Amino acid sequence: MQTVSSEPRPKILVLGATGGTGRLIVAQSLARGYDVTALVRSPGKAKSLPGAKLAVGDARNPKVLREALRGRDAVVSALGTPASPYREVTLLSEVTRTLVSAMRDEGVARLVAVTGIGAGDSRGHGGFAFDKLILPLLLRHVYVDKDRQEDIVRQSGLDWVLVRPTVLSNKPGRGAVRALVDLAGFHGGSVAREDVARFVLDQVETDAWIGRSPLITW
Repeated sequence: MQTVSSEPRPKILVLGATGGTGRLIVAQSLARGYDVTALVRSPGKAKSLPGAKLAVGDARNPKVLREALRGRDAVVSALGTPASPYREVTLLSEVTRTLVSAMRDEGVARLVAVTGIGAGDSRGHGGFAFDKLILPLLLRHVYVDKDRQEDIVRQSGLDWVLVRPTVLSNKPGRGAVRALVDLAGFHGGSVAREDVARFVLDQVETDAWIGRSPLITW
């Protein structure tokens, strides 16, 4: 006979919930029994998030964020932004700066944020095509802002984890990933969004990677 845990399940807020990885984070967290609120810009974008509570508004708005955070135990940020070859990108850092302030105000300590290979000291480990072509030609401005985002998280004083996936795929997950901080000799790699979502949610309930920036890959 299976024993049902009486432990209260986490109450989380998910940012970037309508993106490819964000949708899986919401679905998996609901499957785990979490109480999930998804912050979305408009209800129409949330049709793929059945079962989640919706908070509607701009994540750069402090009032919107504080209201969405009320009563939450943790935040998972899967924010993304399109490739921007020519224009400066500031969305990731703007939202993260506002989020950190709102989390402090509401007494929410746990933040798990997804950035990506190429951010911070993982730059130069994405493999030839990513490092020499994709990042400099298409994602340069995005990654400048990811670096700002990571710096804000590191200086936040929160219980944070920065998760840096290698190149994302929509393949079925394998149920496990490698989590690396020593990238000597590592170049390239890919990982399923499904496995990224699983690893990210594991960090809501464990302190194993608090204050660190694991790169995750197959």
